[in-house]
Amino acid sequence: MATQQELGFDQAIERLRQIVSKLEQGSLPLEQALQAFEEGVALARRGSAILDAAELRVEQLLQGTDGADVRKPLSASVPSSGG
Repeated sequence: MATQQELGFDQAIERLRQIVSKLEQGSLPLEQALQAFEEGVALARRGSAILDAAELRVEQLLQGTDGADVRKPLSASVPSSGG
């Protein structure tokens, strides 16, 4: 099994979902529940770090050739779904 630092975003989220499901069942002994919670927190942090890195990468890719920021608000590029 890969360590948490080796997991990609999708794998970390899937493992986190499994942990949440186990915890929601309420059948784990306290010590196991605490271990699962600890792993879940670490996975959530891993996912957040991956998203932060992706955001930085997108920002770098969107810089103009002169280094000026050419970002546009997401809402400006997404068509509205209402009438």
